[in-house]
Amino acid sequence: MTDSKTIGVLVVEDEEIPAEAHAEYVRRIPGFRLAGIARTGTEAITALKVDAGPGSGSGSGSNTGSDAGQGIDLVLLDMNLPDLHGLDLLRRIRGAGLPVDVIAITAVRDLAVVRGAMSGGIVGYLIKPFTFSAFSTKLTTYAEYRRRMGEQAASTTQSEVDSAFAALRPTVATPLPKGMSGETLEAVADLLKRAPSPLSASEVSAELAMSRITARRYLEHLAEEQSVLRSPRYGTRGRPELEYSWRW
Repeated sequence: MTDSKTIGVLVVEDEEIPAEAHAEYVRRIPGFRLAGIARTGTEAITALKVDAGPGSGSGSGSNTGSDAGQGIDLVLLDMNLPDLHGLDLLRRIRGAGLPVDVIAITAVRDLAVVRGAMSGGIVGYLIKPFTFSAFSTKLTTYAEYRRRMGEQAASTTQSEVDSAFAALRPTVATPLPKGMSGETLEAVADLLKRAPSPLSASEVSAELAMSRITARRYLEHLAEEQSVLRSPRYGTRGRPELEYSWRW
């Protein structure tokens, strides 16, 4: 790990658009910097070994848009990679003794995979699709955990250990506006993620069997969270209708 005041993040994601979106999210969170993007498990393990080896300030071999040469502290790991399963990569990271923390960021909801990731020592698991707010919360709680661990001496106490781990599990979730539900928000986000083209509030309401007003409210919330791109749809009569698309 680096002693830098900022936390270096390696994004491991094979799909180009999500990889760039996650990289941009990292750039937007104070205290974090993008250390690199790896599109395969092999690229990731190579980048980590170069970073941890002699002259680790040289940075990774896959640092698209990154602040090269400042070290990797945290890996954002997708489970579906073209050459390795995320769990296999996690085992290789641990087996090599590489001093990095790992947060799984994946669409995989299989309980066996979640348990395997936990057994492998991840510090967080974020299921796609998600909003920028959820992503930011996951990383900022990790930063607090890291800060508390860094403040401890070589020999620690039970209360200090409990305090550090408690930082990874905030007791209060990011509140939604009154009258909005997390399940409905996830359904709208998932629909936009799967849609081949931008959708209007009317189209979302028809797909999810909700009123247009309700659909518009959830879409506007996602737009305010900067998880969704909002733009006018031209070619219709009257005022242009707004359409929404997932950022990645």
